[in-house]
Amino acid sequence: MSLTTILVLVLLVLLIGGLPVFPHSRSWGYGPSGIVGALLVVLLVLLLLGMI
Repeated sequence: MSLTTILVLVLLVLLIGGLPVFPHSRSWGYGPSGIVGALLVVLLVLLLLGMI
């Protein structure tokens, strides 16, 4: 496994884990998953451009 594959998998896990589905995190809104989603989009763009 390359480092890029591991990084994408970690970001996907963080994206799923950041969803506000637990009672203590419902007041957080979609902020945590939005930030991780933005990081995932940036990583995918860099992958497509061949910079990683």
